[in-house]
Amino acid sequence: MSSRKEVAPPRPLTTGDVVVAHSTDLGEWTAAQIIRLDADTQTAAVLELDWSGPEPSTVADLGDIAPLRLTHHSWNGTLSYCNHEWVLPRSHKVVGAMPLLHDGPPSNWASEWRLGDQLARQRRWDSGVYEDPPVPWKAEYSGETVNELLGRPAAPRSEIKQLTISEIDSLDCGRLVQRFPALTELHLYGRLGLLADADGLNELTGLQRIRIVDLFGMTKEDCLIPRLVPELESVFLQGIPAEYASVMRTTWRPEILAGTSVSIFHARKPEWVEENRNNPLRDWDGRDQISTATYKRAVAQYKTTRKAILEALAEGSADVRPIRMEEIGRAYGEAFNRLDRRSGFIETVEREELFAALDHIMAEAEALHGLGLGDARDGLISGVESVRDW
Repeated sequence: MSSRKEVAPPRPLTTGDVVVAHSTDLGEWTAAQIIRLDADTQTAAVLELDWSGPEPSTVADLGDIAPLRLTHHSWNGTLSYCNHEWVLPRSHKVVGAMPLLHDGPPSNWASEWRLGDQLARQRRWDSGVYEDPPVPWKAEYSGETVNELLGRPAAPRSEIKQLTISEIDSLDCGRLVQRFPALTELHLYGRLGLLADADGLNELTGLQRIRIVDLFGMTKEDCLIPRLVPELESVFLQGIPAEYASVMRTTWRPEILAGTSVSIFHARKPEWVEENRNNPLRDWDGRDQISTATYKRAVAQYKTTRKAILEALAEGSADVRPIRMEEIGRAYGEAFNRLDRRSGFIETVEREELFAALDHIMAEAEALHGLGLGDARDGLISGVESVRDW
């Protein structure tokens, strides 16, 4: 979403409008009604309708319609009704307006418009199919697995439309496009990994949604070009090179008026990437409840703890390791007690990440010393647990 506050949706949209879109899950068009528009949050309250069929031209083409009520899985007759960003995707169109089928604010939020997903699930449920079947046009891989696939000769997989790749350390986008040339959605999640040949993504001419998180190596020359990917309606970039972020903003913000949602966060400079590649707390940088000062103190404490652990394991005997590790654990726990008393930022997620940071150090130590360090880890965690308030 653009950071600028607008007084009206970028594409014309009014309360009562009926919006239609083609659903891959249904293999047909489906519809929804705009119930509310909120300029403060730049959202549209969207009520899905219990209808699908051939592409309509007017509201009359829909016949008698009613709101979609959900009873599948744990739903208990709730309306399929939630807030969406008010940028109407370019693949959606307004076919007219009608009196509101519902009133009141929705309680749910959705990051993307996906008309038809809930209707498809409800129809399967009504027909006695209670588990989501395999979807032949969707695929998910780890970065390691997809690199193995791309390293082997094979025919293009044109049946795959939606592809998600996680835990990417490196990925050649040129080879990816050759293997999956018909993608409409691409989601790439890195571990401060590197994308090569990112300009090759411009060859995905039918691309509608792209999401890139914590991946680097892209430059301004890798920018996606609107005339080459004319159907692109969702650009989500988080944790990407500053140069790439800047050119993507400049290029795609004008396309918001045509129905492209643009969300670009956490543009990083090369120095940040180098400093944080081995920092398991890097996601705290910019998190809402964590100030810059708190983040810096947390990283400094992590580095102090890491140094102490590696030194203790390199120099101490096996007999005294658990005792020394327990001391280090207590110091770690007490340090974050003090930090948390300042601003109360440690919640469930942060607590898990603090323990994961210790696991990261222990994994590094085991790789260095080539042996299991279960007793040392137990001592470390025992020390933390004996003092932590978070």
